[in-house]
Amino acid sequence: MIYTMLLFKRVEDLQNHIQQLKDKGHTIGFAPTMGALHSGHLSLIQLSKTQTDYTVCSIFVNPTQFNEQSDLDKYPRTIGADIDLLTSVDNDILFLPAVEEIYPSNTTIRSDFDFGQLEEVMEGAFRPGHFKGMAQVVNRLLEIVQPDKLFMGQKDFQQLTIVRDMLKQTGMKTELVMCPIIREDDGLAKSSRNVRLLPDIRKRAIILSQTLQEAKSKLSAIAIETIEQQAMEALSLPHFKPEYFSIVDGITLQAVENEADHTFIVACTAVWAGDVRLIDNMILKNELADVN
Repeated sequence: MIYTMLLFKRVEDLQNHIQQLKDKGHTIGFAPTMGALHSGHLSLIQLSKTQTDYTVCSIFVNPTQFNEQSDLDKYPRTIGADIDLLTSVDNDILFLPAVEEIYPSNTTIRSDFDFGQLEEVMEGAFRPGHFKGMAQVVNRLLEIVQPDKLFMGQKDFQQLTIVRDMLKQTGMKTELVMCPIIREDDGLAKSSRNVRLLPDIRKRAIILSQTLQEAKSKLSAIAIETIEQQAMEALSLPHFKPEYFSIVDGITLQAVENEADHTFIVACTAVWAGDVRLIDNMILKNELADVN
């Protein structure tokens, strides 16, 4: 069988093709991305291919979830390389829409989600409005693709948690699948932003994963507040500026005070490494059978 990845730029064409697949009883997996793909993204595709019949990957740099125009302007666009990577893992369908396809002038795009405290902590505190924009585009993409399963990476843990809540608010039957963080050999979480790190800063950026691992080892030994304080100190290297290091409940994202009171605990952090903002997290405790 000859492998061919199909590319769609128009919503109508993509929907027609997906409907034909569904009419034949096939299941659809979906991995939304903003491009500048790396092995972390590819792991979403590979997992989807083991759980569904056909996998759709979208590449869309969503303007509504950038707080600064300069950050949007600097976001890498590498569509040629992205296509090569997707074909290397036998992705089935690439959706590559223009802004006008996602936000057409004659269509009202839902944006009235209320995530409460989920969007007020951590990333929400430093990037106001970010999650509203993210939820708006993910919901729009889900309405277009109508997948059976949605594959998202654990690295954006707060984003994934908010999408889980959004699915409940919309009543969509799409199953959310959390995919493990893919890391570089030294432990740094894979990110499209890593290529912007200066060499010396890149070498020292492993402090993020090291500090998360240290927090995990201390979870049952010392007070949560002390772990967080020590982590912030460890992350305050020259040219490094931590914004937060928070140990939270993995479902509510609220602060953990007593480890014994929670079955799912995650440590999340955001750090400026030079002029590049990095995020990372680690599951410190998970006694839940299913967190999807």
